[in-house]
Amino acid sequence: MKVVITKQCMGDRNCNNLCPEVFEYDEDQLMSIVKFDKIPNEYKALVRQAAAECGADAIEIIED
Repeated sequence: MKVVITKQCMGDRNCNNLCPEVFEYDEDQLMSIVKFDKIPNEYKALVRQAAAECGADAIEIIED
């Protein structure tokens, strides 16, 4: 699984709060970024939850 944060990100940091192991807030870009190229198995469920809860639909999941 890979994850992309699109330009639609509003910077509300919900994903960062939900799964800080995967998501990080970039103060320069004013949006969240993904720390991994490929999401570790132990975080996949949280990443899916973060995508489902993203108000801007800015988290795009690409299944392997």
